[in-house]
Amino acid sequence: MSNIGHPENDDRPGRLAFQGAFGAFSHEACLSLRPWDEPIPFDTFEEVIEAVLSGDCAGALIPIENSSIGPVEPAATLVRETGLTPLVDVWRPIRHVLMGVAGARLSDIKTVESHPIALAQCEKTLQSMGLPAVVAFDTAGAAKAVAAAGDRTRAALGPAAAAEVYGLSVLRHDLQDSADNRTRFVLIEASKG
Repeated sequence: MSNIGHPENDDRPGRLAFQGAFGAFSHEACLSLRPWDEPIPFDTFEEVIEAVLSGDCAGALIPIENSSIGPVEPAATLVRETGLTPLVDVWRPIRHVLMGVAGARLSDIKTVESHPIALAQCEKTLQSMGLPAVVAFDTAGAAKAVAAAGDRTRAALGPAAAAEVYGLSVLRHDLQDSADNRTRFVLIEASKG
């Protein structure tokens, strides 16, 4: 396992692309692994790759594999097809929380919204709770939508940081089916020169 460290010959902050909204697991990874860079959110993995190839962002931190479900698609394929060699990679633990608007109780929840990869990591748990899944573009994007709707019957599934960013209450911790749920992130950068 490699660590994503500070570049030895470049101490200037750069723009680091990630897929999702602020508070997403990829955003958390950016803040933790590259705190000197400015994280820049994009809706899709295609937009993240284009931001790097066009030079809009110096690099990107992209999830490509999960210990519970395998490849994170389409991210894994897109990274492979860019022809760019990932500079480093790191596995990070992924812990999902169920979050709802202030005042909501677990018994109020009728649907759970999140990114399809996150929903797959918690599929058995959600089924055992009798909660139908609703696909969203991102974990933090789902949290933002739940907060904006103000509906006590809607919940989001994702990182605890998203609950903090969007003012939601955590209704339950550790919804991932595997206690050892981890995601592999890779750092890619456009070639210099």
